[in-house]
Amino acid sequence: MNFELSHITLSELQRRIKTAIEEAMPLPVWIVAEISEVKVNRTGHCYMELVEKPTDNHTANTQPAAQARAVIWRQQWAMLSAYFRAATGSDLMAGMKILAKVIVSYHELYGLSLQITDLDASYTLGEAERQKQLTIEQLKADGVWDMNREVDMPLLVQRVAVVSSATAAGYRDFCNELREGGYAFRIELFEAMMQGAAAEESICEQMDRIAARQEEFDAVVIIRGGGSVSDLGCFNSYRLCSYVAQFPLPVLTGIGHDKDVSVADMVANTPLKTPTAVAGWLTDRMARHEAWLDESLNRLHDMALATTANQHLRIERLASDLGQSHNRIYERQLSKLTLWSEQLGLLTDRIIAAERLRLQSAADVVEARKPQNILRMGFAIVRLGDKVLHSAENISAGDSLAIELADGRVIAEAKSIEKQEK
Repeated sequence: MNFELSHITLSELQRRIKTAIEEAMPLPVWIVAEISEVKVNRTGHCYMELVEKPTDNHTANTQPAAQARAVIWRQQWAMLSAYFRAATGSDLMAGMKILAKVIVSYHELYGLSLQITDLDASYTLGEAERQKQLTIEQLKADGVWDMNREVDMPLLVQRVAVVSSATAAGYRDFCNELREGGYAFRIELFEAMMQGAAAEESICEQMDRIAARQEEFDAVVIIRGGGSVSDLGCFNSYRLCSYVAQFPLPVLTGIGHDKDVSVADMVANTPLKTPTAVAGWLTDRMARHEAWLDESLNRLHDMALATTANQHLRIERLASDLGQSHNRIYERQLSKLTLWSEQLGLLTDRIIAAERLRLQSAADVVEARKPQNILRMGFAIVRLGDKVLHSAENISAGDSLAIELADGRVIAEAKSIEKQEK
């Protein structure tokens, strides 16, 4: 093997790569990327994994088109995180798209990394609005935009499937408000993550569980407490909103934001502002139907009293008329009854006599057809073994025959068989 070939060391290669990168990109650049992971270590530095997803594939588990590590050093992190939170109402989190100013650096041991020196919060807000509009357009193009609003809401909504976090203050407020309303609701919680990168998948999974048991519920409630635009981003996602739009049960939303309306609110059967408002709506609906029942009961009571009074007057008039004519009617009906009684007696006697004759005739027929009486007339019953013979077809010469007569039994042997022409 020839070891005299021209070569360089690994460290020299790394140094050349570092020099090439620094010379090619000496100044910071603005980049658009999505945060796939973010961590702040105990020293205060923030480390991120940035990705770019393919634009032609919207499925969940997709290989990124590009990926890079990024860092925000402690002093800049304190400033940038506070600025971003104040501008957007949310912390930087996985699943969020950002416009970041970065310095590209290369380390011989740690490879390529990006140092973030600035963030444009307005881009994140604008990107969220752009995604929201894309979701609206796609749902309308799919023809599902109005589907859940067209699902009939049951007259009484008592069996409610709730999609929420069990520890959320909004869920507690919802349950407390229902209890204070005084009506008997049957609530079943389908616990889901309500913000962050995993929220969309978690909520859709719980809605799948509800759909599998849809006959057990009257409606679905999706609730969470308030949050920033970024916190509520999953409620503008196409997949989740498509689930809501096409859900077979009416969906009520109480996502807890007053300034903005999510796409999930737009496609839901009944959008409300907060979890407490949802509970209030359910309670008010029960109260309205209770009031309607009370009013109907009062109307029925009044109608019954009026009808009773009218009928009482009618009965009094009829009683008066009856008092004037009852003697005449009594005499007429008494005459009819006397005549009917006489006619009934005659008719009964005739019917009894006719039935006696019919029964006697039937008895005579039955007596005449008794086997013993028939045998006395000269007939006989011929048996071959245990079988009664009705034809000469089954008799052979030499067969032993039992002949039953009126007064005894004869055993005979068939000498010959003479068959008559049919």
